[in-house]
Amino acid sequence: QVYLVESGGGLVQAGGSLTLSCTASTSGRTLKSYAMGWFRQAPGKERELVARINWGGVSKTYSDAVKGRLTISEDNTKETVTLQMNSLKPEDTAVYYCNARYSDPAHPLSYGLDYWGKGTLVTVSS
Repeated sequence: QVYLVESGGGLVQAGGSLTLSCTASTSGRTLKSYAMGWFRQAPGKERELVARINWGGVSKTYSDAVKGRLTISEDNTKETVTLQMNSLKPEDTAVYYCNARYSDPAHPLSYGLDYWGKGTLVTVSS
């Protein structure tokens, strides 16, 4: 089990910045076995990937919509994942969710299993 708690959402004007944080805790296995990510879902739309990072920062992936504006990072000591959001646009308005995906092939019964936070709302005004 992985428990994820997001924070940092709020209201910001277009062109502004915001930082989202995800605090992770787990039992049974270390967070090194998980890839961490940020997803978002706007009203009436499907949830989409924003950014993903494997614990340790070896590999990062961004959607084309946010590449160059948003940056994902992790702090292994604090066991947190951060999404730094710059040059925000109204179309970035959405509920942002933290995600943990089990990524250790040594345990195939758990491989690919997703865990989610409850989300934090980001609203970008024009």
